[in-house]
Amino acid sequence: MHTTDVDRSDPAYRAWLSEAVRKVQADANRSADTHLLRFPLPEEWGIDLYLKDESTHPTGSLKHRLARSLFLHGLCNGWIRPEAPVVEASSGSTAVSEAYFASLIGVPFVAVMPSTTSREKCRLIEFHGGRCHFVDDPRKMYAEAAALAERSGGHYMDQFTYAERATDWRGNNNIAESVFSQLRRERHPVPAWIVATAGTGGTSATIARYVRYMCHDTRICVADPEYSCFFDGWRNHDPTATGERGSRIEGIGRPRMEPSFMPGVIDRMMKVPDAASVAAVRALDEAIGRKAGGSTGTGLWSALKIVAEMAGNGTKGSIVTLICDPGERYLDTYYSDAWLAEQGLDIGPYAGAITTFLATGRWPD
Repeated sequence: MHTTDVDRSDPAYRAWLSEAVRKVQADANRSADTHLLRFPLPEEWGIDLYLKDESTHPTGSLKHRLARSLFLHGLCNGWIRPEAPVVEASSGSTAVSEAYFASLIGVPFVAVMPSTTSREKCRLIEFHGGRCHFVDDPRKMYAEAAALAERSGGHYMDQFTYAERATDWRGNNNIAESVFSQLRRERHPVPAWIVATAGTGGTSATIARYVRYMCHDTRICVADPEYSCFFDGWRNHDPTATGERGSRIEGIGRPRMEPSFMPGVIDRMMKVPDAASVAAVRALDEAIGRKAGGSTGTGLWSALKIVAEMAGNGTKGSIVTLICDPGERYLDTYYSDAWLAEQGLDIGPYAGAITTFLATGRWPD
């Protein structure tokens, strides 16, 4: 009696895999959870606004969590192999974090990114041993990253497809579980709203699904910048929506509806002018002495709008948004008046609206 038997087990590879997974998981154990900061609001409003400070991760951004999850996903699926490069399409912060994890496990890393990506992010990618591969048209990043991985025999990580499925949204120290744990002893422990921004859509998907799974009465708002198609695709129930150009707010906004963006779990969206995003992130620096990237400003603007609604109708409660990455990466853009003038952005009216609101409790029309 004949049995056909093909055994492809590889002891050397399995030993490498176990060590790689151990190193990635050890990084999580070493990294203390990120802080939940309070944005100062008048006590009599009865409203608390918190910012989950993801800029304190080892690679300085929210994307550190995503990169860790993507590497574990790729390793345990057998996609990331010894010495084979990992290739990613990224506008910056994800690439910085993935370069860190690639270096940690000893594989090459290549980031395919728009030529407009900030110089500081490129420096950080290279600091962690990665290589930057530029494209002039952000819409061509995906195809170029896939082709580069194919040519090199590597793995295309494809954060825009796998972000929502690589993270365990039911728990296991994801960002949502962390927020609710940190709020446990606050006066409004279950937030009325959590405001996120979307690059892949993975963060909003994780938070929204966790909220539903835990039966929390929390709504999810996604703030979208100019030149992103997410808002239009969500509002019009159009999964084929596209944009004409890349987002000016690095790390968020996409020219197509990404597979990881899950419209069905989002309760509300706001389309935020880029000038408002910059005004809000500068207001954050004035309020708590912390510089942050433009995506933080996009979320903060929307969160402040919701605070104004709640204050206007006398609703008490809490709101959470995110500090996505540090502002030191953007000193030559969002914190540069010369860059604002070059871009034709006038933040004055938006800065004035925030100042008036915080002083009077009224949002200007």
